[in-house]
Amino acid sequence: MTAGLPGLVRLDHIGFTVPDLDQAHSFLVDVLGCEYMYTLGPYRHDDSDWMREHLNVHPRAVMRRLHFYRCGTQAVFEVFDYAAPERNLEQPRNSDVGGHHVALYVDDLDAAVAYLREQGVTVCGEPTRSSGPSEGQRWVYFLSPWGMQFELVSYPHGKAFDRQRRSTTA
Repeated sequence: MTAGLPGLVRLDHIGFTVPDLDQAHSFLVDVLGCEYMYTLGPYRHDDSDWMREHLNVHPRAVMRRLHFYRCGTQAVFEVFDYAAPERNLEQPRNSDVGGHHVALYVDDLDAAVAYLREQGVTVCGEPTRSSGPSEGQRWVYFLSPWGMQFELVSYPHGKAFDRQRRSTTA
């Protein structure tokens, strides 16, 4: 018997809320190259606690629109535009509770970093080489126009962890 969530197969999508859905659309499609899929909304429940019960948001929150995007061959982003009382407008840092980032794999990290800089995207420092189990990987953070943290990663020859695992099973 396997421990864990029964039937878990894969990650399906990543959802995040943005302050300006049109700005996010331009960034995701025009800069990152995601494929816009479709839009849903608006959703609101003025006469019940449905929004709190089902989405863990303020009961009077209005999810004005959400867009779905395919990013590369598998990741799907579900991008929300909310109006809500008591809404926190500050983007959490990685060190904050709830902090997060979205990592995108690229074949050529240097070309991707140069491209982002040409597009005026804030790239945080220079690419870093990983060590230990992640040796073989290089990575760098960058910021969306609304301050959300993204990461580029590349390990075209695999990571030490994977190479070690393959050599012990061979």
